[in-house]
Amino acid sequence: MKDVGFIARLATCLLALCMLPLDAGAQDFPTRPVRILTPFPAGAGPDGALRLLAEKLQKAWGKPVIVENRPGGNGFIAIDAFKRGATDGHDLIQLDNVHLAAYPALFKKLPYDPARDFEVLAPLFRAYFFVAVPNASRYKTVADLVADAKARPGQLNYGSWSIGNPVHLGSGLLETMTGTEMQHVVFKEVSQLYSAVGTGELSWALGTAASAGPMQRAGKLRFIAITAPRRQAAFPDTPTVAETPGLAGYEMSGWTALAVPRSTPKAVADKIYRDIEAALAEPEFKERYATYGYELFPTSREQFQAFIASEATKFSTVIQRAKVSLD
Repeated sequence: MKDVGFIARLATCLLALCMLPLDAGAQDFPTRPVRILTPFPAGAGPDGALRLLAEKLQKAWGKPVIVENRPGGNGFIAIDAFKRGATDGHDLIQLDNVHLAAYPALFKKLPYDPARDFEVLAPLFRAYFFVAVPNASRYKTVADLVADAKARPGQLNYGSWSIGNPVHLGSGLLETMTGTEMQHVVFKEVSQLYSAVGTGELSWALGTAASAGPMQRAGKLRFIAITAPRRQAAFPDTPTVAETPGLAGYEMSGWTALAVPRSTPKAVADKIYRDIEAALAEPEFKERYATYGYELFPTSREQFQAFIASEATKFSTVIQRAKVSLD
C-alpha cells in the first residue's frame, strides 16, 4: 500500500511539473510586441475604441501593443493576415458580428472558419441603432411606418452601406417580423446614406448616435425608436422598437470582439481575457465610449459564446427570408 501511495504522490508531482511551463508562459506573456489586426479603417469608431484598449494593455503588459489596420475585402484581408500570424497569443484580431454571426449564412464558402480559426475572448462594445426618418416625415412612430409599408408593398425604401451589415439585417428583421416588403438601397458612403434620409430620398434608415447623430442634431432627421431592449438614458423619450405592437422582442445591435487563434495555449488566452476585462472595467472606457455612442458589454466567455450563437440564428433567418447571398 505504501508503494501505491508513493506512486500516486509521484504522479501528482509530475503532473504539477508538466503544468509549470504553461503557467510560467502565461505569467511571462507577452514576451515581445503584440499586434492587434483590425478590418476597420483608421479613424473609424471601432478603431478608436480598439486603440484605447491597446493603450491600457500596453501599460499593463510593459510591451508595445500595435494596432494594424487592414480594411477592405469584407474583412478578409485582415483575417488572412491574422491566420498567417503568430499562434501563441501575440497576434489578436478585432471582429464584429458580421464576421462571426452573419457571413457564415451569407457565403457558401468563407476563407475562414469562425469555430476553427478563432478563440473569441471578449466583446469590446455594443451600439444600438435608431430608426431615423426625414425631419418632415409623417411617420411619428414605427407603427406608422409599418402601416404605410403594408399599405404600399415594395414602395418604401431604407438604406445601408453594404449587403449583410447590421443595419441591413436589422431592417430586414423588421420586415420579417411585420410581414412587409421594402426596398434596400446600398450607398458607398455612410455620410451619403444619412444625407439621403435627410432629403427624403430614403423613407428611413437605422443609424447609431455616432453615424446618424450629426444629421439628427442638425434638424435633418428624427429618431422615432431605438433597437435596444430598453430606452436609453440619453434619449428617454425615444421608445424602443419592441414597444411597437407586434414587435415584442425586436433587438439589433452592432458589436465587436477580440479573438486569438484557436491554437493559443489556454493559460495565455485566459490571461489575455483577464487583462482585457480589467482594462474595460476602468471608468475611462464608459466615458470615452459614450462619445462614440457605444456601451460596455460585460459578459463571461461562456455567455458571450451563447450570445454569438443566438445572433447567428437570428441573422440566418433574416438572410434566408431575404434570399441574399454574397458568393
